[in-house]
Amino acid sequence: MASAPRVGTKVPKTRERVLDSVERLMLDTGYAGVTYRAVAAKAGVTPSLIQYYFPTLDELFVAAIRRRVDDNLDRLVESLQSRADEPLRVLWEFSRDEATAALMTEFAALGNHRKSISAVIGEVTEAVRRVQLDALTTKWGAGGPPDTELSPGALLFLITGIPKMINLESGVGVSTTHAEVVEAFERYLDRVEPQAGSRRRRATQARRLLRG
Repeated sequence: MASAPRVGTKVPKTRERVLDSVERLMLDTGYAGVTYRAVAAKAGVTPSLIQYYFPTLDELFVAAIRRRVDDNLDRLVESLQSRADEPLRVLWEFSRDEATAALMTEFAALGNHRKSISAVIGEVTEAVRRVQLDALTTKWGAGGPPDTELSPGALLFLITGIPKMINLESGVGVSTTHAEVVEAFERYLDRVEPQAGSRRRRATQARRLLRG
């Protein structure tokens, strides 16, 4: 008798439905609410089918993490290609969105409790960071923008670190200096990438005029 097909090869639709259900459960109930029975109920399949494809919950979580990061990375690469004159701005917006994304926050919380998940999060984060760093060095080389002493690596750390710290502190009710830091960094980006800044100011003015 032929063996059952693996999810992700002959039955991609089932796999996507299962992983969609994992994401919805994590957003609705947190990672602790993700069980074979709960995922099966949302996906409209049997728990035994999910367990066949994903023998452990960690494998199920890893598949969900990799899919989400792959989607995020695709969007990042597309933005970097279409807005090649403003890589700093693209990375800043991406980092701010990622830092406040409830699903990625839940994955990070899960990684704090499971070593196998933590290892995967570290791996995919490094992969994304290499893409980000390549975008900055492609435009400015290893020395970074001419009007700053910050290297591309140092800039990238600030771009990815500031939103995460703000989100972390906001979660415990701390907001002092947050607006000041964001405004200062926005001004820095406009100075380093002036053409992009001018376009945004014109777009903002146009929106204000349309609103009357």
